[in-house]
Amino acid sequence: MYRIFFLLLVGVLQTGENLNGKELIPVTASVEFPVSTVTEKGAWCWFADPRALHYENENGSINSTYLGYIDVHGYIKATQIDHLSNRTNEVMIRSCFQPDDHNNPTFLVLPDERIMIFYSRHTDEPCFYYRVSRIPGDITTLGEEQTLDTGHNTTYPSPFILNDDPDHIYLCWRGIGWHPTVARLTVPDKNDQVAFDWGPFQILRSMQGAGGVRPYAKYASNGKDKIYLAYTTTHPDNMTENWIYLNYLDINTRSLKDIKGNLLSVIGEKQLHEVNISGYKDHHPYAVVDDTPLRNWIWELTLDRDENPVMATVSISHDKLSHDYYLIRWTGNGWQKTFLSNAGGHFHQSPDIEKCYSGGMTIDKNNPQIIYGSVPVDGKQGKVYELKQFSIGSNGTISEELLTSDSSKNNVRPFSIAGKASESGLIWMQGDYYDWIVSAQRPLGYPTAIKTNMLLPKGEVDLCKGLIYTNRNLKVSATNKIKIAFPEAKAFTIALTLSPDTTDFQGDIISFAGITYTIPKGEEATPHLKRGSKSYISSNIPGNSDRWQEKARSTNGEWYGPARLTTFKLVFSYEQGVLRTYINGLMDQSVEISDLHLTNIEAGGIKGTIDDVKIFHRSLSQDEIKTL
Repeated sequence: MYRIFFLLLVGVLQTGENLNGKELIPVTASVEFPVSTVTEKGAWCWFADPRALHYENENGSINSTYLGYIDVHGYIKATQIDHLSNRTNEVMIRSCFQPDDHNNPTFLVLPDERIMIFYSRHTDEPCFYYRVSRIPGDITTLGEEQTLDTGHNTTYPSPFILNDDPDHIYLCWRGIGWHPTVARLTVPDKNDQVAFDWGPFQILRSMQGAGGVRPYAKYASNGKDKIYLAYTTTHPDNMTENWIYLNYLDINTRSLKDIKGNLLSVIGEKQLHEVNISGYKDHHPYAVVDDTPLRNWIWELTLDRDENPVMATVSISHDKLSHDYYLIRWTGNGWQKTFLSNAGGHFHQSPDIEKCYSGGMTIDKNNPQIIYGSVPVDGKQGKVYELKQFSIGSNGTISEELLTSDSSKNNVRPFSIAGKASESGLIWMQGDYYDWIVSAQRPLGYPTAIKTNMLLPKGEVDLCKGLIYTNRNLKVSATNKIKIAFPEAKAFTIALTLSPDTTDFQGDIISFAGITYTIPKGEEATPHLKRGSKSYISSNIPGNSDRWQEKARSTNGEWYGPARLTTFKLVFSYEQGVLRTYINGLMDQSVEISDLHLTNIEAGGIKGTIDDVKIFHRSLSQDEIKTL
């Protein structure tokens, strides 16, 4: 098993009570900070979590890390790092989605250890989407996409399962009236169906302004009976004075309380708890975290070992040009606010929008005295946002350590993965950033990669091993099919390049081992794997959302038709009773089909061409398939 490194400084890992010190002590990195690429195309916002998690069960049969993101082509994707098999797989959760970085997926481990993945469009559709793995701990076996209707718009799913009620899912999001919303769901049944059995309910109401008041919330759970939420009055763009509050929801009494346990409201009853800057702190002093008269925002909320809330926040000047990072922690008697660093201004290349977008922060889940922040640094490439580690010592002093340096692109929006210290890590976005949505105004959107300090496993890549057929000049079409006969193979890989007629994208593409891969008629048609009367249907359209590059910048609820792929690599891999399909290196379908034996292939049946066919007498790894 490979090791994953954290850069921890000796002498600053003690849990201290005095966090008021502002002295900055620069520290030179004494350990190399490894950087690996999870994907070249991926991004996220920072309000839907967990966007990544680590799960290891007691009997040792599951030990994996899951990372989720969305790219500018509208592909919602996830990478699973299986630490037992030392293998990494990247899965296509959904194609042709709204290309908006608010739509990154979030993960939940169910009581039966299956992995549930939630995602939704940004504000403009009254439903969530979700998929559930068929096999515990293995997202390469995702079931069909399901829909959960909410009756109102949805953004930022944050799911929890708590020990006091292990038979239900508590889902929090920005929903009713653009406010923090909660509901209780049944766990998925054998058909992956869930239902609301309590809620959805709006948790509170912000009374500042009219129209466009949007409290932004981050959530954390004690794992037993409480869900904590830290939230703002509204978006910091909208108010020069934007406060931060903290409450918690007791799931047993369904009551909303302040940090001292004072009752604020009962969720589901008619009277909502109302937040209003004017006079509010006089009546609810223990519900207010930060009333500094600046544009405050929240980056993360977590709990320390004593269940004290700890949060990473940013205070933004009235003109939005200067951002300051803070750590705020509940001591048992009050809120302790510690200055960490100036963070420059907005990090992205578009000067006229989103000036409250900081580089970003995350709190080390294993030690909340350690914070990772993205700050501008002068280097060989000019001023670039780099990652720094801020460590708060027992005497209140702060030490800094530069983790990345001389980067050619910005390093932003870091996230610390919860899990065992030896098997968790840091992930972040690296690259250019122009807008949170792809549109005609800014068609490049958010072309970032996902990086990590984890050492990702890399399998052997040998594309000569097991190769039994190759033909680069093969051309087939709807009327020109070919047949290829082979000795029987119980494990195999078939790879081909498909260039379909995008105006008539339908028909049988290839048949092998009693399986036919076909695309039915219709713009929204998804591929089928057919075996006799049985069809295994993909959840993904063989296309992307590049048509958004021609549309206005908005969250208007429109679904634009997919842009069909003009050429793509299609791969089928079979081993030990599992047939997998890959589109351009992303795993699409994983189907359990026993006793497949490759003896012959018939290619053709769709308008267009198929060429560059390769056949292997073994199952290729995804690393090898991506190399193809």
